Amino acid sequence: MNVEIPAHVRDAASQFGDGVPYALKVLGGQLADDPDMGRPSGLPGILTVTIDGDLFEDCPALAIGYIREPDRIEIRYVNLVPSAQPAEPAENAQEQELSADPANAAVTVRETADAWQRVTGWLQRNAPDSYAALRGGASPADIAALERDLNIEIPADLGALWSLNAGDDGVNGAGCLPGNQALMTLDAVASFHRQQMDSQAHQDTLNARRPEYDRITVWKPTWIPVVALGSADNTSGLYLDAATGYLGRWSRYNEGPGEELDTLVTYLEDIADMLEAPALATRDKPGRVGGALVWGSRIDPAQEDQWQPLSD
Repeated sequence: MNVEIPAHVRDAASQFGDGVPYALKVLGGQLADDPDMGRPSGLPGILTVTIDGDLFEDCPALAIGYIREPDRIEIRYVNLVPSAQPAEPAENAQEQELSADPANAAVTVRETADAWQRVTGWLQRNAPDSYAALRGGASPADIAALERDLNIEIPADLGALWSLNAGDDGVNGAGCLPGNQALMTLDAVASFHRQQMDSQAHQDTLNARRPEYDRITVWKPTWIPVVALGSADNTSGLYLDAATGYLGRWSRYNEGPGEELDTLVTYLEDIADMLEAPALATRDKPGRVGGALVWGSRIDPAQEDQWQPLSD
């Protein structure tokens, strides 16, 4: 059984301690002998196993997520195990697996991870400042805690994305997504969802006295905020509707919906395509300012003379 660790996962994991590469090598040998040693995570199709930091010098306790295929294993993420949270699977992981077709969910997880790794791989090679601004992946326990906070099951594709990178701190406030938008942190997701639901509760009180045609929907419980205008700017952004699987837009500026419906997978694949073939980019034009990815639609006027559009 071949055990693969993508370069970006290996590089990120090595930052946790000098002993981590050796610990992963030992784990790789164990997985080759016993591919099913992990237990189901909160993400369909991904198994998780822990490394006891006490067994290896200069290696903290780690949670490793991997996908098992007939002839290979691919490690998808390596996360620190929070000291206050044991690396247990999400409480509702079994319910998640029963509520969706596991085969379809596994495909979605892989497509999401593959698309996002194309993006982060490009950033690592070509825009190191933007790559460095990405936060590490969330653990299954983190995602389960957010599910409890939002009182909604996190879709498999979004869980897969967050397991790789759970937020973007941005460069000068600008994220690495089209429009210089930023992937929201889990804390920001919970806070903004709560704020919007409070606003909807107020509207519901007013809607009770309004005619049906004049009632206002500010937010729905199934809308999970994912992308914000900037790393610290929530005036507009994108949410994932857990009921439909499609992305939608919110805005305090009353912007209309996008011209086409995107799933998270198609959105990430399109970003990767634009970075890899910028001449064919239609939604936005990627470029660089120093070591940061900057998209042409929202260039800071102070950076216009520094902006260099990408070429194939």
